[in-house]
Amino acid sequence: MASEGIDPAPGPVAREEVQVVSDEDALRALGHPVRLALLEALLSGPLTATEAGELIGESATTCSFHLRQLARYGFVEEAGGGKGRARPWRRTHTGWHIPIRPDDAEFTQVSRFVHAVMLDRYFDRVRRAAAHAPAEPREWSESIIGTETMLFITAQELREVAAAYNEIQRQFAERWGERLRPELRPAGARPVELLFFGVPVDDLGDSPS
Repeated sequence: MASEGIDPAPGPVAREEVQVVSDEDALRALGHPVRLALLEALLSGPLTATEAGELIGESATTCSFHLRQLARYGFVEEAGGGKGRARPWRRTHTGWHIPIRPDDAEFTQVSRFVHAVMLDRYFDRVRRAAAHAPAEPREWSESIIGTETMLFITAQELREVAAAYNEIQRQFAERWGERLRPELRPAGARPVELLFFGVPVDDLGDSPS
């Protein structure tokens, strides 16, 4: 899965598979939990609004509306076949990238909002997974990782760390999605979310405010 909004480095797939979201209205379209859920669901291949609704716990009507909004800004497209809510949709890109534009105050404000929605979604899943870990089969409960590392490095070294991380992801990238090769997934494979952030922490040791 390519970087989605936080990491400015290229993701684990070819750059042409990553949609650069530089339009403010397109960026706003991402800032909705249902749309993010739909984009995640479509990583496994084309879905109709009804099928997507069953996966994410929303009505077909709701999914149909949000899929049309995503299509308006180029995040999804019709996969062909079917009519109305029975028509399948697919992602146009494996992931997306939100550029940093510090001189554009409005774009930056919208970007911060979208990042906040994404982070809430990511960390809510981490919390649920941590709470459920004891009920997982032993092979999974012993494999779940959670680590925090503090490094004193330069900006260039941070980019090198990100590149190494992305190289590891590339080994598994083809297992996602209709345009890739899900048949490569070995028996027992499950979706596993890896979160990677490399951010300066100048207030090291301070108490959260």
